[in-house]
Amino acid sequence: MSEWKTYLVGGAVRDALLGLSEGDRDWVVVGATVEAMLARGFKQVGRDFPVFLHPDTGEEHALARTERKSGSGHGGFVVHAAPQVTLEDDLARRDFTINAIARTEDGRLIDPFDGAADIRNRVLRHVGEAFIEDPLRVLRAARFMARLTPLGFIVAPETLALMQQMAASGELDTLTPERVWQELSRALASARPSAFLRTLHDAGALRAVLPEVDALYGVPQRPEYHPEVDTGRHVELVCDLCAQLKPGDALLGFMGLTHDLGKALTPAGELPRHVMHEQRGLAPLRAVCERLRVPAEYRALAEAACRDHLNVHRLFELKPATVHALLQRADAWRRPDRVRYLALACEADKRGRTGLQDKPYPQGPALEAAHAAALRLRASDVARDGLDGPAIGEALRKARIAAIAEVLTAAKTG
Repeated sequence: MSEWKTYLVGGAVRDALLGLSEGDRDWVVVGATVEAMLARGFKQVGRDFPVFLHPDTGEEHALARTERKSGSGHGGFVVHAAPQVTLEDDLARRDFTINAIARTEDGRLIDPFDGAADIRNRVLRHVGEAFIEDPLRVLRAARFMARLTPLGFIVAPETLALMQQMAASGELDTLTPERVWQELSRALASARPSAFLRTLHDAGALRAVLPEVDALYGVPQRPEYHPEVDTGRHVELVCDLCAQLKPGDALLGFMGLTHDLGKALTPAGELPRHVMHEQRGLAPLRAVCERLRVPAEYRALAEAACRDHLNVHRLFELKPATVHALLQRADAWRRPDRVRYLALACEADKRGRTGLQDKPYPQGPALEAAHAAALRLRASDVARDGLDGPAIGEALRKARIAAIAEVLTAAKTG
């Protein structure tokens, strides 16, 4: 067998051309066999196709391969890896032109689909018609836009048309909950989560993967509180605020994404008011969590934001005992980290409105300060002779309410 050739491919090449740090580096090997790779000390890790770890660097090396559609869904492919598969064959099976660029060991680019030009022109474009065979690529396109929109990228019109065709076919229904959650959580941790939602919505695909969120588009809100009016647009703004307040944090992003799901259930006769939308939102939120198998902490904090975001907005109007009960519902004594998340999610909701993004949100710091003051108190601080367990608990509750009252009074007057 002739000597094989190794090429850097995918995200590392793309990101270098974008002027970003390369991150993980992936390699494709042309002209090799599984046996030859193993003989050189590579460790095989791929189950569905031949992927190996380099014995020294630990970087992934995959044999050049082609794919043939054999069934429905993301996993319905037959993979063919052989020494005869060329680099161009391997690049042709990739999703987007910007990911179908290879670099030789001496730095020369191999770019059969003009991905470098699309990077210069800031266009996300599919490689070929085989794009339509994998429904996961619709979500990947949207997730890439969540990352690339701040750099000026748009989706090529012909790619969006293919995505619309795929969404209309019902093929997205074959995606597993795990894959949908993986793409969603990565998008929420990106710089512009709104681009993920908007791309899916424009493709007609959001209703297939997140129908509870898709239902918010077109639902009006009172313009004096929400100048953007459309609830779907509001959620986009909130998700982007979450990404600014805590960059890279999908948990906060999920709280922002789901906090207003109840507005889709407001009776038409009540619009544009949304009385009781917090309580109405819990059922669709739980449906999302169950369907996508969302981690338990995401669900707990999303429920706290859905249920109590209006209460936090009205923090300075609430009785101290009501604030204590709010913190109790969030399990804030055992999980003090949750209060910071709740404060940030409510801030994102209040500022995620057209023209209001720079408004201060004193309720957030005040909630955290009240919680911190109450948390400093312990049962030993209130225990007295003759008090039993329940009485000590009640004494602690009253002491914490008093501490909350002191902080909130100072915040309102200061």
